[in-house]
Amino acid sequence: MYYTYYNGTDEYSNGDIEDELLNIVKNNKEYDKTINETDSFAVFYHLSKNREFITEVMDISKNDSVLEIGSGCGEITGALAREAKEVTCIDLSKRRSLINAYKNRDNDNIKIYVGNYQDIKLDNRFDVITLIGVFEYSLYYMQDNDPFESMLISCMEKLNENGRLYIAIENRLGAKYFSGCKEDHVGKEFVGIEGYPGAIKARTFSCYER
Repeated sequence: MYYTYYNGTDEYSNGDIEDELLNIVKNNKEYDKTINETDSFAVFYHLSKNREFITEVMDISKNDSVLEIGSGCGEITGALAREAKEVTCIDLSKRRSLINAYKNRDNDNIKIYVGNYQDIKLDNRFDVITLIGVFEYSLYYMQDNDPFESMLISCMEKLNENGRLYIAIENRLGAKYFSGCKEDHVGKEFVGIEGYPGAIKARTFSCYER
C-alpha cells in the first residue's frame, strides 16, 4: 500500500457496508461460505468471483504488467494478478484499498496506490490498462475541457507499444433505467436516458456514443 498521494479523505464510498467487508476479508478467506450465509447484495457484489470472468476476454500473459485504475475492493484484482506478472492498482479510497489488500494478501505481485489517478506519478509504462466501472468518473479524475478524451489520452500515454486498454462501462440506456430504476451514479430516475441534464459527477454512455 502506498499513501504518498492520499489526501486523508476517502472521496468515494459505499458507506458502512465497507466496514463489514473489511472485517470479513480480515478474518477469513471463505468468501463463498460468507456469501451463502447472508442476503446482502453488497457482500455478494464485492466478494463473489463472478465479476472475475471479465478478465477472460482480456489478452494478458504472464509477462505483462497491468495498471488497474479504480481497483475498488479488489473485485477483479486477484484475477488480474493470477494472469499477469504484476498489477499496479489505483483507487481513491483507503478503506476500499485495504479491503483489496486483505482480500488479495496471498498475491505478492500487487501494488496499491491510494489517491486520485491524476495526481499519482508513475514512471513506468504498462502492457495492459483496465478501466472497469471507472471511465464514467473521468469528470472527477480529469479537470479538463473534455475529461473523457483526456482520460483516454492519459491512458494511451502509459501503454507500452502494442499495449491494450480495456474499458467496461454501464449502458446509460440499460433496460432497468427505462423500467424506472434510479441511475446508479446519480441516484435519480431517467437521468441517463435524458442525457444527464444539469451538473453531474459521473455519466455513462450508450454503445453508439464516443
